[in-house]
Amino acid sequence: MKLEQAQAIVDAVTAEAPAPVSVFVADASGELVAAATMDRAAPDTRLNAQRKAYTAARSDAVSTKALAEKAGAKGAAELASFDPFFTFFLGGVAAFDGDLRVGAVGVSGLPGADDDAVARRAVEAAGLEVR
Repeated sequence: MKLEQAQAIVDAVTAEAPAPVSVFVADASGELVAAATMDRAAPDTRLNAQRKAYTAARSDAVSTKALAEKAGAKGAAELASFDPFFTFFLGGVAAFDGDLRVGAVGVSGLPGADDDAVARRAVEAAGLEVR
């Protein structure tokens, strides 16, 4: 994930969000590239956005939504072996440049489906792809 792309994602999220959110853009390893918390966003949205981006960047799923659906079919032992920083809240979306996963974005502060939709549109606004 290039810095310019990450900043474009942050800008798209903050311009589109209908209410205060936090946005976290991660590289392919789940580490910070760019982030923002809008005025009046709840403090817990920061960590939630980070966990969503981390999960989408590092899991074999392409979104926190897809990971939650996949996890529903797993047994207790397999679920217990998941990375403890992973989250199943909607709003984490992987970003692709062609076939390469270059990072992910996490959005938190809206209802989950809205976090997910805003994240997807922001990735596309930055010239990257979602799956």
